Amino acid sequence: MIQDIEPRKFKNVYKNKKAESQDLFLAYQGDAVLVKEDKEKLWYPSFSDFEKDYPNLIDEAQFLFTIDEINYYLVKTSGLDSVSGWTYVTTGRFRAEEKYWRSFAGAVGAQLNRWYDNHRFCSRCGKEMISSAKERMLYCKACGFQTYPTIAPCVIVGVYDEDRLLLTKYSGRAYKNFALIAGFVEIGESLEEAVHREVMEEVGLKVKNLTFYKSQPWPFSDTVLAGFFAQLEGNNTIKIQEDELALGVWMEREDVPPDELKISLTGEMMDAFRNKKYF
Repeated sequence: MIQDIEPRKFKNVYKNKKAESQDLFLAYQGDAVLVKEDKEKLWYPSFSDFEKDYPNLIDEAQFLFTIDEINYYLVKTSGLDSVSGWTYVTTGRFRAEEKYWRSFAGAVGAQLNRWYDNHRFCSRCGKEMISSAKERMLYCKACGFQTYPTIAPCVIVGVYDEDRLLLTKYSGRAYKNFALIAGFVEIGESLEEAVHREVMEEVGLKVKNLTFYKSQPWPFSDTVLAGFFAQLEGNNTIKIQEDELALGVWMEREDVPPDELKISLTGEMMDAFRNKKYF
């Protein structure tokens, strides 16, 4: 999955550290990230690459995280593709990059970039928020309000009936491949309760014998995913929630499509069922 970057190590411990010329930075412009334009892989810039054209860029850098011994920073300056050799490419590339550590770095950076953008001003009093020097936190000097990166819990459910797996397709989304039942956990709800509710809401089915499979951080939607397999209970007639799903279908084990991207919990769970690693 996308976070499986071994032997490299992702370290999210916050550092109050000024950027240095050899450090890498991530720069976003809408739904695009700055990379080296003549590379087939995601190649992020270092501050030394921009010292001549943007000598003060390093001064605005916000520490993000470390992979191995390489520190990554966020910069908010736009139009950096004016420097020869650099271009903005869609963040959709994060889903296709074979070197997971490159795509994971860019995706987590994008998640933190959204958080900073969405919390420029205090939601309590409207004053400007300030970055803490001690931890990854924003605070308001005026009223003392504090906020941390937003992470929403979400369940992924592989509903099975003997040798059949329930597959779905989303309605009105760019992603058109098969998926599993998924949804956010509501306030006051356990993960298990969310599984039962989401399955009933999306396909009108009851489930039993829930088994936790695995979790995954999913920076694309600011979520942490909890994967469950759940056995069908009772009637197997699918009644899709049409504003959420375009299709819901029972598929025989051998017909479940293989996981080609290998970045998502959904794909891994489908592969696990197809290959009889589970049930």
